[in-house]
Amino acid sequence: MPALANSTRAIARSWTAHSLPVARAGCSAMQTRNVSEVHATSSFDSPFKGVGSSTKIPSFGAYRRKASGEDGPKMFQYFMVGTMGALASLGAKATVQDFLVNMSASADVLAQAKVEVDLAAIPEGKNVIIKWRGKPVFIRHRTEDEIKEAEDTKWEALRDPEPDSQRVKKPEWLIMLGVCTHLGCVPIGEAGDFGGWFCPCHGSHYDISGRIRKGPAPLNLEVPEYDFPEDGTVVIG
Repeated sequence: MPALANSTRAIARSWTAHSLPVARAGCSAMQTRNVSEVHATSSFDSPFKGVGSSTKIPSFGAYRRKASGEDGPKMFQYFMVGTMGALASLGAKATVQDFLVNMSASADVLAQAKVEVDLAAIPEGKNVIIKWRGKPVFIRHRTEDEIKEAEDTKWEALRDPEPDSQRVKKPEWLIMLGVCTHLGCVPIGEAGDFGGWFCPCHGSHYDISGRIRKGPAPLNLEVPEYDFPEDGTVVIG
């Protein structure tokens, strides 16, 4: 019996000595195979792979130094441009104001906004010239023959067609601005080819109603606003 027990223990030791390394080797081989398989068959790659080894983060120090160095000059330039713009605006405003003041009517012209004329002092067949708002005004006391001639004229065929009745409020009194409608000259009364007014500057002829009949003037002599407040008196303006 002692010999049988010793033989059994020897066999057990021999089996253990030969089987344990195999188990360890098998376990180790299994682990190695599993890790290798996982590594070889994985399709996932990390987006951060290689970040720490090859990727360099750019430095913005040069840009910051450049920007900080230009802030001062740019601010000064903006300030100068704004200042010059403001000064230019003020200068333009002053220029426009001076121009409008110079173009406005003077005190003596404004005082003559309305002019009253005594018609009793103008004999029949005569002209007088008065000044109204800095412009000459012709006042003609027409005769019966002149009135008839003005009314009988075929005004429809004239350059600036206008009947005599639309140019006068009383047939015997013709009141017009004495300014040629060509270039602003002052025509001469009782002259020209039609017995009315003649502009010697460029040869415009007006009839006894002040209508253009010959020459370069495009329009009739202008009739201003006027009224007869009473017999023998006219107010112009």
